[in-house]
Amino acid sequence: MIRKTGHRTLLAGAMAALLLTPAGSLLADEHLPGEGVSVTPARATWDTGWFPAGVYSQVLAELGYEVERPTTLDNPPFYQSVAQGDVDFWVNGWFPLHNTYRETFEQGAELIGYVARGGALQGYLVDKATADEHNITSLEDFKDPEIKALFDSDDNGLAELVACPPGWGCELVIEHHIEAYGLTDHVEPIKASYSASMAEALGRFQEGEPIFFYTWTPNWTVGLLEPGEDVVWITVEEATLPEDQKEFEDATVVEGVEGCVEDPCNLGWPANDIRPVVNSEFADNNPAAARLFEVMSIPLEDIFAQNARMFDGEDSEEDIQRHAEEWIDEHREQVDEWLDQAREAAM
Repeated sequence: MIRKTGHRTLLAGAMAALLLTPAGSLLADEHLPGEGVSVTPARATWDTGWFPAGVYSQVLAELGYEVERPTTLDNPPFYQSVAQGDVDFWVNGWFPLHNTYRETFEQGAELIGYVARGGALQGYLVDKATADEHNITSLEDFKDPEIKALFDSDDNGLAELVACPPGWGCELVIEHHIEAYGLTDHVEPIKASYSASMAEALGRFQEGEPIFFYTWTPNWTVGLLEPGEDVVWITVEEATLPEDQKEFEDATVVEGVEGCVEDPCNLGWPANDIRPVVNSEFADNNPAAARLFEVMSIPLEDIFAQNARMFDGEDSEEDIQRHAEEWIDEHREQVDEWLDQAREAAM
């Protein structure tokens, strides 16, 4: 599937026709299976996923693909767009969290490979000082009038939870939890911009005020608010998930979670895989790209480290692309192996 556009943007770091080894010598294999093919990536609205999007786009460009600027989309429009072929891929699929979108995309798109397999945790946290003083260990504790009053800054009788904006997969699970655990009259999910809401929560924490929030890993939140030192993961009494994730209710208990109030820790959320979601026609027509998606990955700790740099102020488009370039340079040998496998798939 070759598409031509009037405005094509090659991401920084792409090689035009020659690849260099770390020592600077020319590689004999100059095969560019993506030459002449325009690729339209998408990326999620959560900025913690923009770094992996940059890395994958730049490596695709090294195969000769003309990679356009990514389109930033919420989950529902992305999964519809990738199924229809309006975009070719993103690397921000969270599964099983995004199982709710399978019916939307599976007729025209597919999961290929893993950005990060397992270990992407989610759950609810409370600042440690408040949790220790008031013995807060579970979502169930927010039914206590004295507990929820601690987190009720606007005096409306509800504890404020920094939650997920509309369109995010976690929004649906949080809504399910609030209803299933009987918290509708006790907890108010804040659905504004996540970064802005968490920045406000961080400010309250620094002033010694209680905070209650949802987060996921990798994320800058658990870098600035260290579990076990600044905040604690709280638990659920028994896991309950939406219908599309019911089969994973036995997978919400995780051992060795740093900073959880219990071990093993029932977070109420299964650990997720972060996966590329790719238009099937694009994958069929571009075996080199499909193979690259199969073999590439980025360690969670590397995503976490880059997210921390973003929160420290390195958050412009130029910064994110530079971070991607630096990661590729630091892992040049591994990246070259992936590129070789991708080229072989196209022969």
